[in-house]
Amino acid sequence: MSPLPYEFALALRYLRPKRTFFSIITVICILGVTLGVAVLIIVLSVMTGFDRQLRSRLVGFQAHVQVLGAGEAITDWRKLVEEISALPEVTGVAPFINTQVLFETQPEHGEPVPFGAMVRGIDPRLEAKVSNLTNSIATGEFRLTPKSLLVGSELARDYNLRPGDRLAVYSLPALRQMHEAYKQKREEASLAADYLVRGVLDLGLNDLNTSLIVTSLSDAQQLGGFDEGVQGLKVMLRNPDEATTERVRADLVKRYSGRYRVTTWLLDNRVMLDALRTERAMMFYILFFIVIVAAFGIMSALITFVVQKTREIGVLKALGSSPASIATLFLGQSLVVGVLGVLSGLGFGLVALRYRNDFLHFMSEKVGFDLFPAAVYQFRDLPAETVTSDVVIICGGSLIICILAGVIPAIRAALLQPVEALRNE
Repeated sequence: MSPLPYEFALALRYLRPKRTFFSIITVICILGVTLGVAVLIIVLSVMTGFDRQLRSRLVGFQAHVQVLGAGEAITDWRKLVEEISALPEVTGVAPFINTQVLFETQPEHGEPVPFGAMVRGIDPRLEAKVSNLTNSIATGEFRLTPKSLLVGSELARDYNLRPGDRLAVYSLPALRQMHEAYKQKREEASLAADYLVRGVLDLGLNDLNTSLIVTSLSDAQQLGGFDEGVQGLKVMLRNPDEATTERVRADLVKRYSGRYRVTTWLLDNRVMLDALRTERAMMFYILFFIVIVAAFGIMSALITFVVQKTREIGVLKALGSSPASIATLFLGQSLVVGVLGVLSGLGFGLVALRYRNDFLHFMSEKVGFDLFPAAVYQFRDLPAETVTSDVVIICGGSLIICILAGVIPAIRAALLQPVEALRNE
């Protein structure tokens, strides 16, 4: 005797045909559910990974809140740092300067190569409180002595720069001076400043690695013509969620209205973050149709099975089985297919996520080009982060859809009259 109720025992028995161990129709139904669940888990995990890593890298570079000068440099920035640091939500404040500078390589052999890049001036003592720059050294050392630089990894690769190399730097004041001399028809040239490359940075985002050079605050003031002022302040908060960030921003706007412009990393990157969020939601709804299509396959298979087992259904009813028992038998079949499909899809999806980058690199080698170019997607490796709540929704929703797929065949079987069923046979 089977320990299971006879409805489920028969459901399991009917899923396996007499002559073979596996039913091709059953296997196809299970594979359909497996594919839908696995694809949903993989895609949502990758989209979540993109969103989380992008947010982390943006915050690591921009901090949570920025206080910027309203069209001019902030000269009283030291006093402003003290005032903002006293706010209870704030954990760190640091000044910064962003300026465009013209560089020229100084190779031992070959011709110098000019290029432009954004230079960020920082205070190394305060920067560690507001960003990950101090922990982003790939080679060399994070030490900003006078006339020294830290170069983004892609920029260093493009121009063959290593720690210990030197760059000729043409500052904005020097270029303006030469321009004025040219307009006045005076033969005057400003010599380039000689800077030492101290280290190579890996900031995690390809756009930053290809365009950013870091130097000390005092050197950036000279290069950008800021005198003793700074371009702005970066503010790090204890809680970076949107509500807290917006509350702190509103407080700072109220305190310094008209004097400074206050922005946040969420406002600066809202278009990109909203696009990612929308894409993730759309992918979830679109890919869930794979599970729905698999459910229609289950329904079609069960309807066919009801037609094939009309005589057995009549016998069961003649022996006293209730319509509810007959319905339970077919719902049990859809439940078994759903459980097997969901479990196999969950396992396949998690394994695929575990080896996603190995498979991606293997395929890139086989096809002969990079399938995940960092210049387009910003990351060298495919990011992924599996959220438990997403997995529960995917697996639970898929299982419910599979069970619902058996409702119509179950009702049809339950409504069969034993006399008509046996007469048709």
